[in-house]
Amino acid sequence: MKKKGFNAEIYIEEQTKYILRRIESGEGRLYMEFGGKLVGDKHAMRVLPGFDEDAKVKLLSKMKAEMEIIICIYAGDIIKSKTRQDFGITYDVEVMRLIDVFRSYELEVNSVVVTRYEDSPVVNQFMNKLERRGIRTYKHSFTKGYPTDVETIVSEEGYGASPYIEVTKPLVIITGPGGGSGKLATSLSQIYHEYKMGRKARYAKFETFPIWNLPLKHPVNIAYEAATADLKDINMIDPFHLEEYGETAINYNRDIDAFPLIKRILSAITESDEGYKSPTDMGVNRAGFGIIDDEICRKAAIQEVIRRYLIAECSYRKGMIDEATLERCKLLMEEVGATKYDRPTVAEAEAYAEKKRAQNPERYENVVVSAIQLPDGSIVTGRSSRRMVAIAAMVLNAIKKLAGIQDEMLIISPTIFESMAGTKVSIFHDKSSLNLEEIIMALTLTKLTNPFAELALRELPNLSGCVAHCTAILSDKDEQVLSALGIDITSNPEFSNNNLYYK
Repeated sequence: MKKKGFNAEIYIEEQTKYILRRIESGEGRLYMEFGGKLVGDKHAMRVLPGFDEDAKVKLLSKMKAEMEIIICIYAGDIIKSKTRQDFGITYDVEVMRLIDVFRSYELEVNSVVVTRYEDSPVVNQFMNKLERRGIRTYKHSFTKGYPTDVETIVSEEGYGASPYIEVTKPLVIITGPGGGSGKLATSLSQIYHEYKMGRKARYAKFETFPIWNLPLKHPVNIAYEAATADLKDINMIDPFHLEEYGETAINYNRDIDAFPLIKRILSAITESDEGYKSPTDMGVNRAGFGIIDDEICRKAAIQEVIRRYLIAECSYRKGMIDEATLERCKLLMEEVGATKYDRPTVAEAEAYAEKKRAQNPERYENVVVSAIQLPDGSIVTGRSSRRMVAIAAMVLNAIKKLAGIQDEMLIISPTIFESMAGTKVSIFHDKSSLNLEEIIMALTLTKLTNPFAELALRELPNLSGCVAHCTAILSDKDEQVLSALGIDITSNPEFSNNNLYYK
């Protein structure tokens, strides 16, 4: 079992008290912008071992009678099919997943707002799909005058041009599938409309990272920069907080750069100079108080920086990011004093691939190898073959080891192998090796006649949280299955073959 560096219970208790204190500390409805992942925060779980990936939604469930949720999504992200890397799903699909998760916690979803709306078929189709399932949608246009002309921004031509979202609860959570979803603009637009109707309203921000009361160069904060390298986020000491209170607090460039403008906008809306003195003041983040072992969190964060670099290498090879983003990830890895080989599975996978090529260069010229580190620290490998892809072989070997089954024992019926491979060719015209999902299905069929197959299958949940690496870029399908199993996978930036369409 992995050692914990973070206490989720302490965090939820501390965070809940602090949010309630913020609600009670002023007049009017509180609009709270949630940065990062409100549900399934796997980044936080990786850099803060012991963090519950759904901790934030669980703490909100404690206040469900007092709150409702607005989900924002930028129209451009729908058009470009932007993807959430952790789950391998597009942002529009992520919105629907979020709605389902919120409902499972009995949290009220008020509506979905498409920000910087564009009249596009895919955007309109997305909105129609939600409306026909009984979910209200709103269109918010780009705010006229933003960011320099505050007089226009705070007017009927600016925030007033976007419709008011009807809300009733004292706490309104503004969230989205990722950065740049338009959460801030939606929050400020709502506050503008509230004041126009003669009601007071306030703004606060929940941003888990960077952690304001950790050092600037703490690996946990550097891991945040690696995670947002494509957004060019840079951690900084909050100069406004330092000047006002004489205390060092960590924030990031976008919030610090935007603070004077946000302060001016809020002052123009409320017609008052009172308000926050720094961007850190706006936050309600208490994650730092949940850290119980700093050294464990440091080591986990360094591994995350390496992980982000490996992902960036593959994303660059696939044409998904630019060279500057890749270079930024490399520099951050160097900043924490690490190389990709500090991720143990990388060296193991590459070494085994080289060994096979040395044994038989012709046969194993294009061999792909995967390696996974099991909970006891041991590493198990698997290689590609005519029968199955490397990832499938790795998982099969891993669960056999966990189940205490000898490596040479066959636990999938050869008849089932042949039948499934034959079906792929005859029905789907697919001559590729069986993928991970197909191997798990083959194992499931075999367990009806082979008790060892059932023993192995029972070990699949024990792979959750394990770290793995492959010497070639994975197929989307295998990535999705590994994600569902909870396996943290990275790859070398190499394709397993030269095909542009068939993988």
